[in-house]
Amino acid sequence: MPEENIIVSIGGSVERAVKGEYSIDVKAILTEAWQQTLQSRMSINIALILVSVFGMVVSFISSSFFGGIELVINDPELLQLINVIVTIAVWPFMAGIEMMGVFHAVKKPTRSKMIFSFLHRGSWVALCALLTSLLIGIGFQFYIIPGIFLAVLLSLTIPLVVEKRLTPVQAIVLSVKALRFKIVSLLAIYLVLFLTLIALTFPIALLIESSFAPLAVMLFLFGLSYLAPWYYNIKGVLYREIFGVFMEQKNVENGLSHAANTDSDQNGSDDTFSA
Repeated sequence: MPEENIIVSIGGSVERAVKGEYSIDVKAILTEAWQQTLQSRMSINIALILVSVFGMVVSFISSSFFGGIELVINDPELLQLINVIVTIAVWPFMAGIEMMGVFHAVKKPTRSKMIFSFLHRGSWVALCALLTSLLIGIGFQFYIIPGIFLAVLLSLTIPLVVEKRLTPVQAIVLSVKALRFKIVSLLAIYLVLFLTLIALTFPIALLIESSFAPLAVMLFLFGLSYLAPWYYNIKGVLYREIFGVFMEQKNVENGLSHAANTDSDQNGSDDTFSA
């Protein structure tokens, strides 16, 4: 029989997510993401280096246009404007790194060039990044706790824009609706990541004024080469467990109905704003 490509959803689903019908095993998610990191951290690390260099170039050029880096640093309004410019420029490429974690969660290999794979959603991604940054910033203005909660609740918006093809507002609303049910477990996961980052900075803090400072920096960068991919792989596993991931699979059985349609058909979002 001829092979037939079908689209299936792996993991959770949007319908169950908004009802809170999913579970988060903190230890299992951290462990699975760590195993993925040990196997596939290089693609994410190389991609992060490329995007970071690009972001620094954009920042330097933008600062030069406004009078130089020193002038920008001393002017809060200019600094905020540069941050907006860098966000718009960088996040269409960062979406590829976010999706690397999602791909790893469904056992699909990735390559660093994935940072170019989702530029067709670039304008939506940039707008979503700006909106989430604005909301999180407002949250931190009302003491720290609201900002932390918003940062967690909005942590999966970019994959929703890319993989589920939602608009930024749809992604933000859906993310808040779904993640609010497991906020304690999510906070525990991100707390582990934060504490790991703090632990990595200890050698630098202790040895910064000694002759061992270069060694401390090297240890920090080495640890970061594991922590950064772990962070994105954790987000990928969380996304799979909460919202599910659509994948094409081959099927040779005749008459098998499609278990799922592409999400662009389901949510009917208008994609005319895509880059």
